[in-house]
Amino acid sequence: MLLNKNNRLILLLVLLLGVSSFCFSNEDWQLKKSEKGVTVYTRNAENSAFKELKAIAYLQTSLSSIVGLLYDFEKYPEWVYKCSKSGTLKTISEKELIHYQTVIAPWPVDNRDFIVNIKIEQHEITKVITIRSFAMGSYIPAFPNYVRITNFNASWVLTPQKDGTVEIVYQLLVDPAGFIPAWVVNLAIVEGPFETMNNIKERVFKEEYQKAKIAYIEEPG
Repeated sequence: MLLNKNNRLILLLVLLLGVSSFCFSNEDWQLKKSEKGVTVYTRNAENSAFKELKAIAYLQTSLSSIVGLLYDFEKYPEWVYKCSKSGTLKTISEKELIHYQTVIAPWPVDNRDFIVNIKIEQHEITKVITIRSFAMGSYIPAFPNYVRITNFNASWVLTPQKDGTVEIVYQLLVDPAGFIPAWVVNLAIVEGPFETMNNIKERVFKEEYQKAKIAYIEEPG
């Protein structure tokens, strides 16, 4: 019974949407799921017992609409898998900020939270947008009844395609902290990213994001 609860916890943790003690690997990706226009892969990571994951989707929309959605942090609880709270702790510049997020965990496991430094950049020629997130575990003190995730490394890469679509690639390597065996984590790391990417595919077409115009984002063409 305890194993089932741990598996449920990992489904909540591995999505979260990010400096860590491990790094991305060069090993080949293994396809784990491909449905509804979303593909999810995993692979072994360097210096970590936890697997790295990657989710990919293609959308016929603008770069600003996707960035507008990803940076609308206060609304994450409405669509990010099992996110209960999300917001900006500090705006450093228009392209850098410090973000806080919490994750609902099933009883009796403590909820998780994390703090990340987020930076966005766009390549001048290709117009590819990269958003990187790195853990800042001690930026503010830990809260009671939460386990602080301190090893978190994530990225969103938005690549314009010749057919007018945008390739969205989300890559994540995270240690959920606490007493959870890595092999349990690795059994259950697909569902959260898959569900959130599907939510992005629907939510980005809301009028507020379709009308988004971000000053520092240049559209292709």
